[in-house]
Amino acid sequence: MVEKYFYICHMEIVKVEGNSSIPKYKQIVVSIEEAISNGSLKKGDKLPSLNSVKNEYDLSRDTVLMAFNELKTRGIAKSIVGKGYYIVSEEIGVIQKIFLMFDELNSFKEDLYKSFLSSLGENVQVDIFFHHFNHDVFRKLIYDNVGSYSSYVIMPANLEGAAEVIDRLPKDKVYILDQTNEELSEYPSIYQNFQKNIFNGLKDSLSLLQKYAKLILVFPPEKQPKGIRIGFELFCKEYAIANEVVSSIKGRRLEKGDAYLLLDDENLLRLIKSMKEENLLLAEDIGVISYNDTLLKEIVSGGITVISTDFEVMGARLAEIIIGNEHVQIENPNKLIIRNSL
Repeated sequence: MVEKYFYICHMEIVKVEGNSSIPKYKQIVVSIEEAISNGSLKKGDKLPSLNSVKNEYDLSRDTVLMAFNELKTRGIAKSIVGKGYYIVSEEIGVIQKIFLMFDELNSFKEDLYKSFLSSLGENVQVDIFFHHFNHDVFRKLIYDNVGSYSSYVIMPANLEGAAEVIDRLPKDKVYILDQTNEELSEYPSIYQNFQKNIFNGLKDSLSLLQKYAKLILVFPPEKQPKGIRIGFELFCKEYAIANEVVSSIKGRRLEKGDAYLLLDDENLLRLIKSMKEENLLLAEDIGVISYNDTLLKEIVSGGITVISTDFEVMGARLAEIIIGNEHVQIENPNKLIIRNSL
């Protein structure tokens, strides 16, 4: 048996057996894991250079790079331009490291996140980021983390030019979450069909909505999917529903006989507060439908009617797609839940 050894600080770090059935890149990974496990390598230590390992074992540069990149995507090593690779984590049990980017955190996305984590199993690390609908933040977070994760889950929201930024990532490691479009159709995804969901949800509540004089969509365009407004307008046109679209209810005087479709908790709570101040009754004077169900909406004011996807299903199915390396586009189920606000 022929073995070669690389020594750093007089300690064996990398070893490769020429006649082993284990791929050479994997032998490099395992030997570095062993060095971390026995204390030969610690967080902050520099790894041997690509060229030194390549020359010592007469390997191709791609073989060594494959090994170092696996350590990198698992979060064990990090490359610094012009300096080399360094140990940044001693958690060698992590087999996958996932980059998860949300637009913002709210209660229903927290449900999605918890479901996703619980469905991944052991030895998976998930790092969560938020772009807050800011294109510059979105771009920087992605550019700063290219090559550092085994999978990238991206919630692009309605950001213009998102596809161009995402294109910097390895295509076989990207998964699109919640909102997608034609520019992102090459990536596996689990998403909401906002246009269809709004249209069908309003259609299913038509008999209740017809008692109101006007249906008002509160639509902040900088955050909300365009499909919601399209579905709303198509529904109102098809069923001859008097309607209005506003960006906020802040400062708006409420009128008896109006029904509101609200997409965020802030406007929902502001509406309920205004109703109390003006002595208006929910359902009788003002109708309310909200988008995305939460525990709060089950109990506030006797219950708020919602059009909602199932975020726990979305999180669990996302985990299955990543674990199974499935290249699929899945429309997440959506339903209308009637409560006391209509």
